[in-house]
Amino acid sequence: MDEIKEIAARIKELRETCGYTVEDMAKELNVDVDTYVAYEESGLDIPISVIYHISKKCGIDFSEILTGTSAKLRTYQVVRAGEGMRADRYPGYEFKDLSYHFANKIMQPFVVTLHPSDKPAALVTHSGEEFNMVLEGTVIVTFGNTEITLNKGDSIYFNPEYPHGQRCGSDKPATFLTMIAE
Repeated sequence: MDEIKEIAARIKELRETCGYTVEDMAKELNVDVDTYVAYEESGLDIPISVIYHISKKCGIDFSEILTGTSAKLRTYQVVRAGEGMRADRYPGYEFKDLSYHFANKIMQPFVVTLHPSDKPAALVTHSGEEFNMVLEGTVIVTFGNTEITLNKGDSIYFNPEYPHGQRCGSDKPATFLTMIAE
């Protein structure tokens, strides 16, 4: 019984984080508002098909709603400035996944400045998840043999267990905000 209530609470949190109202979800699922509210309040009689549909609509792995365990970020997601959508993708995730993960993790932000004369740093790995957003200049993010060029306003969210590093990509200093969740 407690597990069902926990699933219902996760669904409510996910809906709110993704910016949907109970009316939006009731319409999406073709049920009346009272039925949808009952799903979120108790989780009783909530069909598996409804949980699956909500997971797909909100871009969260189905098993994450059921178990409360975050699905593991596999590679990376790049969001280009002003586009409001990903430029690169990783399997099984949707764009709104970013806001959901940030709402449920402790992120430690800091600003890094890279200079054109800096030698490329050795590739590193660490646990958790990492987010970088370029504030000024051009930053080149390296994953093994892959290089991704990010310009002002571009961001990348990735699994830092892959060897990675950042370097300046222009003749002027580059600054980026980074946040790491352990």
